[in-house]
Amino acid sequence: MYITQQIDFESSFGFWKNMLFMIIFFTVAPITLFISLFSLITFSKNEKVELVHSPTTGVRVYASLPSEYPSISGKGEVSDARPEIIRNYLIRYKSPLLGHESYLVQKADEYGLDFRLLVAIAQQESNLCKIIPANTYNCWGWGIHSRGTLGFDSYIEAIDAVSKGLKTEYIDKGLTTPDTIWKKYTPASPDGAWAKGVNQFLAEME
Repeated sequence: MYITQQIDFESSFGFWKNMLFMIIFFTVAPITLFISLFSLITFSKNEKVELVHSPTTGVRVYASLPSEYPSISGKGEVSDARPEIIRNYLIRYKSPLLGHESYLVQKADEYGLDFRLLVAIAQQESNLCKIIPANTYNCWGWGIHSRGTLGFDSYIEAIDAVSKGLKTEYIDKGLTTPDTIWKKYTPASPDGAWAKGVNQFLAEME
C-alpha cells in the first residue's frame, strides 16, 4: 500500500513538473523571439552602427582602414649639361673664356646656333683666346681686315656680337655648317683647312 501511494505521488509530481516546464517554455519562448525580432528591426533601421568604440584610455581604434595611403612622390629635374661640357673643354685648354660657359650656351640658344660653335671657332682662330690682339677680347678673328682688328670691351660683348653676326650673316643665309661657313668666314683658308679644324673641335665636345 505504501509503495503504491509513493508511485502515485511520483507520477503526479512528474506530471506537474512537466506541465511547469511547458508553461515556462511557451511563456519565455515567445518573449525571447519578440525581443530578438525587435532588436533585429531596430538595428536594420539605423544607417550607421558604431562597431568599435573609442576606449577611454586615449588610444583610438578604427574599424576600417583609411581610404588613402601615404605615398612618396618626387619630381626630377633635368639639368642642362651643355655648360658643363663647355666648362670642361675650357679647363682642358686653360682658356681665358672659362667662366663664360653659361653665357655661350645662352647666346647659342638665343640665335639658334650649335652651342659648341663659338668655342670651336675660338679654338681654331685664337687657341681659345690665348693668341689675340691685345685688349680686344676678339677670340674669333671677327672683323679683322687690312684697316685693323675689331675690338670689344669684354668677352661678354664679343660673344654677343659674334653670335648675332653668325646668325644674321651666315645661318640665315644658308651657311649652317663649318664646311659652308668657311668660304665666307675665311675664304683664304687652303682646301677648307679651317672647316676641318672647326669640325675636329666640335667633335671633341660631343
